[in-house]
Amino acid sequence: MSILRDNINLGPGEIRRQIKSGFVVAAGVFNGISAIQAERAGFRALYLSGSGVAACMGLPDLSFTTMTEVVNEVGRITDVTKSPLIVDVDTGFGEPINVTRTIRQVEKAGGSAIHLEDQVLPKKCGHLSGKKIVPEEEMVHKIRAAVSARKNPDFLIIARTDARSVLGVEEAIHRSNIYLESGADMIFTEALESENEFRKFAREVRGDLLANMTEFGKSPLLTTQQLKEIGYKAVIFPLTAFRISLKATQNAYEKLFSHGTQASMLNSMMSRNEFYEVIGYHEYEKEDNELAGDENE
Repeated sequence: MSILRDNINLGPGEIRRQIKSGFVVAAGVFNGISAIQAERAGFRALYLSGSGVAACMGLPDLSFTTMTEVVNEVGRITDVTKSPLIVDVDTGFGEPINVTRTIRQVEKAGGSAIHLEDQVLPKKCGHLSGKKIVPEEEMVHKIRAAVSARKNPDFLIIARTDARSVLGVEEAIHRSNIYLESGADMIFTEALESENEFRKFAREVRGDLLANMTEFGKSPLLTTQQLKEIGYKAVIFPLTAFRISLKATQNAYEKLFSHGTQASMLNSMMSRNEFYEVIGYHEYEKEDNELAGDENE
């Protein structure tokens, strides 16, 4: 089997199937190699965080990134993975007409789902103070634009509400139900502050729910089993691997600068052979030889 043809992304139908059959656990990834590693660890759904895209560029999560930059990363990830990818598109990169183009571009790049939030531009990380949200009607227009723009009806439109931190739990529940009535397939309940709040959302929101288990935020770190028991249908772990990699990278640079050699760190590294196995180096090399007519090399 050709490795270049075997990495065919399963797409929106697969994420719909996972939701219908049980529960979606999406690992946060930030580039192609991290996405491959997540799949090798067993994950069958992936998540691309807007904050992660910005952070990889050395920027804060304050609406600095463009639609094109996010879409390019989507394409790089889906080119080398099979699992459906949920994509953070922040506020949709503009007004309803901009949301329309965003959906079409993400879908074309191989994404299987997006989540769209009701913050005012420029948005902030959902777990920081000082957020502002748009009027309910403005978000409704964006959701309807997103639904009308998708070509594949299985492409998932997830509406995220940040109302909990701004206007309280009851308003967040109200908005969630309005967003579902407007065509959203699932609700992303951001920055809930207790397990009881997660349970209240599950009781009172009339649709499927996605939880965000990000570190160092306002929400308790519930397990996938707890969330399933509460009644949620999906969970994302946006930046877990990214934060760990940052810590490891910083330590490596400090030791390298201090010692002037990497010799003491070899046991902490992925070896060349291990890295080649992850990216399928030898399979690509074999295919290159076959295509060039050099089967014996």
